[in-house]
Formats: sequence, structure tokens, C-alpha cells
Amino acid sequence: MHETPEELKELQALLDASLARSTPHLRSIIGGASTLTAEQLTQVLTGMRTLALSTVTAKGEPRISGVDGHFLHGRWHFGTARDAAKARHLAARPAASAAYLLGEDLGVFTHGEAEILNPRDGEPAADWPDLLAYFKDHYGQDAFDWEKDVVYFRLRPHWMTVYAPDFGKLVS
Repeated sequence: MHETPEELKELQALLDASLARSTPHLRSIIGGASTLTAEQLTQVLTGMRTLALSTVTAKGEPRISGVDGHFLHGRWHFGTARDAAKARHLAARPAASAAYLLGEDLGVFTHGEAEILNPRDGEPAADWPDLLAYFKDHYGQDAFDWEKDVVYFRLRPHWMTVYAPDFGKLVS
């Protein structure tokens, strides 16, 4: 768990607000005992999780692809090749959605805007050195040319909800 108490508080507020403004249909499925608290979510989303990431082309067409997702500080972080189509899409149109699904046991659905953490030309995010250390520890120091080959994003969520009917099953 990488979240501070303040980040957990912000994440809980986001989860609560997102569910409150969801449709009655969604609230009939997600809510009460079938969702997780922010603290529970951060206990479950450790390490790398494969995300389905949705971006939008210049023609307004949706595209979905997989990325290595890392849930850090209450937000998804993911990387891709600098020349990947999704990197171009996100640079031009940062609106994105991500879903992490673990069978019928867990679904984490997020909508937000992608922020480039290590732009090729420009200042990196203030927390990029710490995030880079985390990624190098996870993938290995020499896995990539970290400056030239990969671009990392943070998905700043404006909506997030979690379906998890049995928390005990997820942590056992």
C-alpha cells in the first residue's frame, strides 16, 4: 500500500461520490456489501495489474488495449512505448477509461484524464523520480531505456467504482 491517510480519504470520497451519482441500475449491482472501501481497494490492488485501457482516435473512434497498471497513491499509473498509438491518442486527447477485471470477483472501473509523467520534451511530474524508482524496482533497472523508450501516464480519475462481492476471497 503506497497511499497516505490523505490519499485514502480522497479516494474514499471519489468512490462514494461516483457511486452516488451512478444510475439506479449500477447502484443495484454495486453498493453495500458488493463494493470495497478505499483501504480495502489498496490492499487488493498491489503490484502490476493488467488494465483494459480505452482511448479515442482523432476521428473520435474508441480504441481499447492492454497496459501494465500499477495502483499507486489512489490512482492508476501505466506506461507504453513512446511511439504507440495509445500514447499519441492520450497526448492529443487525454480522456481515458480503464477497467481491471478479475473474473466475477473484482471489477474496478475508472474514467478520467491521463497525465504524462515523463514527457520527452518538458518537465517531468514532481513525483516522477519516486515513481521511476518504483518502476525500475518492479521491471529492472535495465528493462528499458527509461528516457527514450517508454512514456508513463497517471490516470487522474473523476469517476471510479468497484464491484467486489466477497472481499475475503480477494485477500485470502
